[in-house]
Amino acid sequence: MSENQVRGHRRPYGTLDASFDQPGSSKTDKREEPRAKIFKGQSEASTSGRSSGAVATREPSHVSSRQEGGPMQERQHLDRFDIVKTRPADVVSKQGHEGEPIRLQSNFFRLQTKPEWRIVHYHVDFEPELENIRVRMGILSNHTNILGSGYLFDGKQLFTTKKFEKDLTVLCGQSKIGIDYKISIKCVGIISNAEPRFLQVLNLILRRSMKGLKLELVGRNLFDPLAKIPIRDHQMELWPGYETSIRQHEKDIMLCTEITHKVMRTETVYEILKRCSNNPSRHQDEFRVNVLDLVVLTDYNNKTYRINDVDFAQTPKSTFSCKGKDISFIEYYLTKYNIRIRDHNQPLLISKNRDKAQKTNASEVVVLIPELCRVTGLTDAMRSNFQLMRAMSEHTRMNPDRRIDRLRRFNNRLQTTADSVKVLKDWNMKLDENLTEVQGRIIPPQKIVFNQSKCSAGETADWTRCFRDQRLLTTPSEGLDRWAVIAPERNSFDLKNFLESLLRAASGMGLKIRSPHELKIYDDRTATYVRAMDDCTRMDPKLILCLVPNNNVERYSSIKKRGCIDRAVPTQVVTVKTSKNRGLMSIATKIAIQLNCKLGYTPWMIELPLSGLMTIGFDIAKSARDRRKAYGALVASMDLQQNSTYFSTVSECSAFDVLANTLWPMIAKALRQYQREHQKLPTRILFYRDGVSAGSLKQLFEYEVKDIVEKLDIEYKRANSAPPMLAYIVVTKSCNTRFFRNGRNPPAGTVVDDIVTLPERYDFYLVSQTVRQGTVSPTSYNVLYSNIRLNPDQIQKLTYKMCHLYYNWSGTTRVPAVCQYAKKLATLVGTHLHAIPQNALEKKFFYL
Repeated sequence: MSENQVRGHRRPYGTLDASFDQPGSSKTDKREEPRAKIFKGQSEASTSGRSSGAVATREPSHVSSRQEGGPMQERQHLDRFDIVKTRPADVVSKQGHEGEPIRLQSNFFRLQTKPEWRIVHYHVDFEPELENIRVRMGILSNHTNILGSGYLFDGKQLFTTKKFEKDLTVLCGQSKIGIDYKISIKCVGIISNAEPRFLQVLNLILRRSMKGLKLELVGRNLFDPLAKIPIRDHQMELWPGYETSIRQHEKDIMLCTEITHKVMRTETVYEILKRCSNNPSRHQDEFRVNVLDLVVLTDYNNKTYRINDVDFAQTPKSTFSCKGKDISFIEYYLTKYNIRIRDHNQPLLISKNRDKAQKTNASEVVVLIPELCRVTGLTDAMRSNFQLMRAMSEHTRMNPDRRIDRLRRFNNRLQTTADSVKVLKDWNMKLDENLTEVQGRIIPPQKIVFNQSKCSAGETADWTRCFRDQRLLTTPSEGLDRWAVIAPERNSFDLKNFLESLLRAASGMGLKIRSPHELKIYDDRTATYVRAMDDCTRMDPKLILCLVPNNNVERYSSIKKRGCIDRAVPTQVVTVKTSKNRGLMSIATKIAIQLNCKLGYTPWMIELPLSGLMTIGFDIAKSARDRRKAYGALVASMDLQQNSTYFSTVSECSAFDVLANTLWPMIAKALRQYQREHQKLPTRILFYRDGVSAGSLKQLFEYEVKDIVEKLDIEYKRANSAPPMLAYIVVTKSCNTRFFRNGRNPPAGTVVDDIVTLPERYDFYLVSQTVRQGTVSPTSYNVLYSNIRLNPDQIQKLTYKMCHLYYNWSGTTRVPAVCQYAKKLATLVGTHLHAIPQNALEKKFFYL
């Protein structure tokens, strides 16, 4: 096996702080030890990157670029530090003014610096030429009296707060073996706080400071293994840790700190392999199913990897070329880490860095040994284990007062740990001891519109009680008059009770439901339900309800496939356990609302001042069957002021493509449906784009937004209409920002659009839900494009209104309803259907 044939033996680029040196920093730390491996075709200068054991590269250019320019020039993962300026040029102010003022605390700490504080960038050359980065670092470290104690150096580039008098400073140095070197330090310039390198250096400084807390780096975050919480009954541990980021906010540099936990299972991938060996005929397929897409931790270097493939043709006895000679994995791990691999016949695991491969056109992979990989994260079976989730939530679900206490303790540790304080002091920085306070506003409670009356959503944004004496906004005039129910014969009594409750609940809400055509079956096998559905379709039902004994995934998928793909009939699946519940009337009310939606009608609406408005939500879900595939779902409203209906469509896309290439055809379908219903195109379009990572924002802004704007203009010209007023808003649920009000959660409707927002964006945070357990997570909204002629107050209020229209829950959602619908639809297709639903269902909420 040659170097280029060894799967996974590339040199993955390390965590950012691994490639920089500063005075007093040790390079013998256990976390950084794996970086010293050198392979054929690599020089000593390429050894400071992270390694996962034996590594190699299929793309030699990575090695050469590493030697020439240092990590700042070629590291592809720097995109997470990109400062993407997306704020529209004509937006003078992004702050709203309406609503009740509210004073909040946040999980940010200000980084205090002197007014003249700056980061200066220098380029460093050695004469004669010196390739070994570690030797360069060692020679330069002898000049701390000139450089100052606070600097970062990666072998080529130097960063410090000190500005030398001359643009070119020449020093002399000597290596340990007595070779004299001339060191030329040339000033490149002062780094602007709008540059990605500014964020990178700040985060490097923070990471250096946090090293003093004796935390372990796992992935990108730091965790405290000494404070691990064992959950022995379920063979796992929780590692508490911190997710931190430091960047320039509106007026100050701030540190955002979020309390996080890493689920560490005590079992290894090898144990999963042995369990699968119990079925010799299918053990390879079964093992693949169990481990593909798992994230594992390698204890010898505390790195995490995602398993993408299993190579049964290779074992630890296989060899690869290292330093010009062949070496087996067994020998490598024994020599490198003093680890003896016990089973010499186990297969090898393959981890592909697909994101990096996509950006560099390189096929980069990492090879892992099953018995050295600990499994992290939770399986679906674990998530459905009530006892396990409850045991975990006792530690992970923290109320605001407890979270605030943890944040203050973290700050105190940074302020009182000598090593941490020294790093910040060397850089003339100081961390504020107090949580940053921000001014927010509370949007007033919204009015919920029913058939003949309105009611307030209230301060808790929950109008469940209103259904007791309200009629649904729209229902079929003839009611649900032609529908079928399939149920096992042995559950006839349960079916009778359920139908009585359903008809009574529906009648109270103004939905007429006639007695269904009942089809009794004599077993609960999947094939029996499917045959019964085929029999029911002869009567052309508007809906089929299936009463099932339990939550069987295969049966549920088959019922949904038959209804959505083959027959174009909405289906409702109800478990027997649900029908026996004490609160049966409450459940029957929710199911009646769902049935009304699946027929294409609307249970409630909000007061909406705009006509001619189309709101669009788009989200993506990966296929559970084929992880290379994903499904993008788009849901659009058809002018909520007039007919209160929605349109949905789905398309297949690549799981690794940031841009949804099929997005425009989906938007075009929604526009044409709107035109059919209203004989004109919408005058305003409010587009909410979900499923976007921070690293994808630049591509989205530069390509997707531009493409949509251009094609909208063409579409409207074709229809002889004026171009629409468009707002394109990126929705981010998984942000680390938290807000607190006197040690409690802020109320629903809280908006924050200053201090902790970003100056290069037109963004705001919205708390749209009332949370009684744990800490509420605000949703971040980033307006990438806007000519919609609405001021910040109006966009914020409109967004909050849209969070009131998710019909599976009589309360607000974290994101606008169209996004929630799109996620629900994409997940249904990716998890159960694996095919595009029939067009006849596009106007119905068949996915609820």
